[in-house]
This record gives sequence, structure tokens and C-alpha cells, in this order.
Amino acid sequence: FILMAGLGAAALAVIFGVTDGLTLSLVFFSASAGAVFRKIIAHYSKSFLLQPIGAAFLAGAFGAAVQSLGIDVNLQFVEACPCMILVPGAHIINASLDLARNRLNLGIARLVYASLIVLMICLGLFLGLCVGGQTLAQAMGTQSVPIVTDVIAAGVAVAAFGAFFSMPWRILIIPVLIGMSAHAMRWSAIEMGYSAPIGVAVACFFAGLVATPLAHRLKIPFAALAFASVVSMMPGVFLFRMSSALVEIYMNAEKSAPSILPAATAEGITAMVICLAIAFGVIVPKLAIDRYFYENK
Repeated sequence: FILMAGLGAAALAVIFGVTDGLTLSLVFFSASAGAVFRKIIAHYSKSFLLQPIGAAFLAGAFGAAVQSLGIDVNLQFVEACPCMILVPGAHIINASLDLARNRLNLGIARLVYASLIVLMICLGLFLGLCVGGQTLAQAMGTQSVPIVTDVIAAGVAVAAFGAFFSMPWRILIIPVLIGMSAHAMRWSAIEMGYSAPIGVAVACFFAGLVATPLAHRLKIPFAALAFASVVSMMPGVFLFRMSSALVEIYMNAEKSAPSILPAATAEGITAMVICLAIAFGVIVPKLAIDRYFYENK
């Protein structure tokens, strides 16, 4: 669990274009330490809120320490990537599927549950940064990684999320292969000039199209295949950027730069659109295939 937490966070950083070895090492260390802290918290408390806020606080405090030391790394990803693996993407996608099937009470409950966890992650991250006397670092320029690197990193990230879901290792290879193929399609779409949400929608549609018949064939829960395959695409970094901008507006009031509010709005809309792209991309083929090939049998 600890090893996969570190590898998953580093893999997400690679997907976002981080290739610096020192940055990836710091991300790995921070996420692994957060996983240890989560296990310690779980030993003493059963609250589902304490683990994400504790791990995020540790990531924020570690990022603030790295900022204070002036180490030349991509600081925003050192602070954000250990928190990105905490984002409850599976609950958000499950909630979307429940709402699409008119299971409103269950869908709303899952959305509230996921929203509380996201709120705790943001709160923990910014509390950790505040204790260290820092704010979320400005984004540094990243470059698109080669498709082979992106696909390998995607496989590592999917394996990490599968480990978080306690998925058996003999089954984990299936969502890893689906996720790697889906990320290859996402990478190709973005390289062709399409926006990130379009690339995510194409990738998730493919994942839903492949995972649905496989889930029926292998008698495995659909979430175990499709959700683990695409959850690494959840827009956690955009949520953290939006939250950071809103905190800065609150702290500085009229002294804040005029561009901060439009930036926060843009980050929030981007996160929402990507979440919708993931939900619709996975759910549409799932509902269509179930309706015409399985429910009538």
C-alpha cells in the first residue's frame, strides 16, 4: 500500500509532464509518508475524514518545507500530487452511474461523501502549507511526455489505484491494460489538437466500451475494471489550483490580483468539465451495452 501510494503519485506527476528526477523523488517520498500516516490514523480512528485530511496536511507541510529550503523543483506537483491520489474518483463515477440509473438517494449520498473527502483534502493541504508559512506554489512549465512514457506511467497509476481498492493482483492486469490503452488514446487526441476534456472523454468511452463486456464475461464488478482504469484522469490538480486561488482572494481581499478570480473560475470549470467527460464517457457505453445485450436476456 505504501509503495503503490508513492509510485501512483509519481506516475500522476509524469502524466502531467513532470520528468525531473528530484521532483519525482520528492513526490514519491511525500506520498509514501502520507500512506504511512493514513495507516497510523486508521489504527486509532475509524473516521473516514481523518485519513485524507491527515495525509493532505502532511503533504502540505512537506511541500512548505521544500519551498522554504528553496530547492529547485516543480513545487506545485510536489505539493499536489500526493493529494491527487487521495481524490475519491471511484465514488464520483459510481455516483454518476447511480444518478443515471435513477438511484437518486444512493447517488446523492455518494456525491456528498466524495465532496466531503475532497473538502478534507483541500483543507488538509492548505493547513499544512499555512503551518509552513507558504501557499500553493505557482505552476512551472511542463512539457508533453512521449506516448510510451505516458502509457507506462498510466499503467503504474492504475495499478496504484487498484491496490487502494484491494483488487486481487491476478485481476489487476486487466484494468492496467485498459487504462494504458485509454491513456494512449487520450495522449493521441491531445497531440492532434483536441482539448484535454475531449481526450479524456474519448479515453473513458473506450474504457467503458471494453470493460462492460469483460465485466460480464469474467463476472467481475464493472467498477473493478472501468473505474480503476480511468480514475487516474480525475482533475485533482485543477481543484487544488482553484482552491488556492479562492484562499488567496479571501486572505488578500481587494489587494489580490484582478486575474485571480477568472483563473479560479477557469480551473473550477476545467475540473467540472473533465469530471463530466469521465462520467459520460464511462456511463454511456455501459448503459447502452447493458440495455441491448444483457438486460433483455
